[in-house]
Order: sequence, then structure tokens, then C-alpha cells
Amino acid sequence: MEIKKSGIITICGRPNVGKSTLTNALVGEKVAIVTNKPQTTRNRITAILNRGECQFIFVDTPGLHKARTRLGDYMVNVVKESVADVDAVMLLVEPIANIGAPEEELIRRIKTLNCPSVLVINKVDTLERKETLLEVIQLYQQAHDFTAVVPISARTGEGVEELLTVLEGYLPKGPQLFPDDMVTDQPERQMMAEILREKLLLSLDKEIPHGTAVEITKFSQRDDDVIEIDATIYCEKNSHKGIIIGKGGAMLKKVSSLARQDMERFMGAKVYLQTWVKVKENWRDNVNLIKNFGYRSDD
Repeated sequence: MEIKKSGIITICGRPNVGKSTLTNALVGEKVAIVTNKPQTTRNRITAILNRGECQFIFVDTPGLHKARTRLGDYMVNVVKESVADVDAVMLLVEPIANIGAPEEELIRRIKTLNCPSVLVINKVDTLERKETLLEVIQLYQQAHDFTAVVPISARTGEGVEELLTVLEGYLPKGPQLFPDDMVTDQPERQMMAEILREKLLLSLDKEIPHGTAVEITKFSQRDDDVIEIDATIYCEKNSHKGIIIGKGGAMLKKVSSLARQDMERFMGAKVYLQTWVKVKENWRDNVNLIKNFGYRSDD
């Protein structure tokens, strides 16, 4: 079917509100890593969905938070840049009748845009009292005159189809911007690095995973179609390196095995993955290293 409408829609919200889960639910593919830890997403991720005559380009952003490192500054800037020059914006919030500082900041930005704004209330499957939902809607509608309000559960898929129908109405007439078979604009190398970082976040405790970065140093396909990937995991302290490797290499083996399975699913091919762990002290405050690890602004 020929694409007759296409547009860019930003998903914004505080950390851990479910932006990446929603992105994956909207396009029906895993294009953004998901954990229960805040600040999982560091880069702006573009996900693409063709639905009937429409092509949706969803921009999943890092959660808006108070930056404490240069990497944090970069993530906050990504959010600010992403909430500009779009066809519609979604503010994703939890079903709590309280507007926090991150939401207030995002609403201020949304007010300056001349485009439709949709309040998306996530995690409605966790509500014990349905009246709470009405309280949340009323509170946010007082803060800003949202074009539409859609309650959803990104985890179960409840309300996602209804949300797409609402968003379809905001897409301008326009040509197809991405090919039919493309679900994300992220390079395959970047996706492989993100998959490995997700497994680190899921497998390690507390602060250690946030001090890790992944660099893919080799990405090639052999004659037998096996994809060879060499990955270096960077951490900030020697003690962290020991924890990531684990006793007898057990933790690194576990993380690598989980990552390889996801990589094979994404690539649709067998993957031979080798991983190393290196220490780069305070890399989150080193602008050059931040860029080397794939965190770049549009400039």
C-alpha cells in the first residue's frame, strides 16, 4: 500500500516511565532496550512503523533528569532537541495524581510548540482505583490543554491500538521517509552495543551498570554467514571490572550468552561474540570518550 501520510512523533517523559517499552509496543519490534532501571536509554532512538497508508517515525528519548555528569548533560540535551520540529509530541506519565518537576519542565517545552500534544498515561494495569485515572487526567488538563488523552499499558499492549489511531490523525500528508523493511535508524553496530549494555543493566546491581559503555570493535560476516562481533565493555573502576567478569568469568559469560541470543534474533543469523572488559576512569565526564562510545548530538 502506498504511503500517503508520514510524520515524526516524539515520546518524552521522566526516567523509567516506560518510553522504550512503548516504543517497542508501537512498532511491534524490539528497537529500544528495556530494563527496570532509570536512564536506560542514552541516545535518541528512531523507530519506524508502516500502518496502512501511514508511516510513523517515533523518537524515543532519554528520561529528563537532573544531570550529574557530562553524559547526563548530553542526555538532557537530546531530550530538549527532540521536543522540537516534530509533528506531534507524546508526554508519557505514570497514573499518579501529582505533576513532578520533570513533567513540569516538559510541559513548559510542549507549550512552546505549535503541534498536537498527547498525554499518554502508562501503567494503567497497575491501578487499584479507576478513580485515580480521572484525577490524573484532570490534574494534567489543568496544567496544559492536551489535544488528546490516552490511557495505556505499554507492557500488556492495552490501549496501544487506540493510541495509534489518535496519532494517525496528526500525521501530515507526505511521502514515505524510510524503506518498508526498516524498523529503526540505529546502525547495526549500535544495536549490538545496546543489546549488550541492556544485559549488563539487567544482570548487575546498583550504580555499576550506569558506569559502563560498550564499544563494538569488530562487526563482520564470514563466508558461512556467521557474524563475528568483538565487544569491549568499559567501566570506571578496577573493582567494577572484577564484578563484571565475575568469579571464574561467570558473570561475563552469562551476560555475553544473553546478549548473543538477542543479537541472533535481531540479525536473523548466527553470532560469534567475544567480549573484553577495560577500565576507563570517569569516562562519563570525558567528552571525547562519550563521542567515541556513540553518544553524539546532531551538530
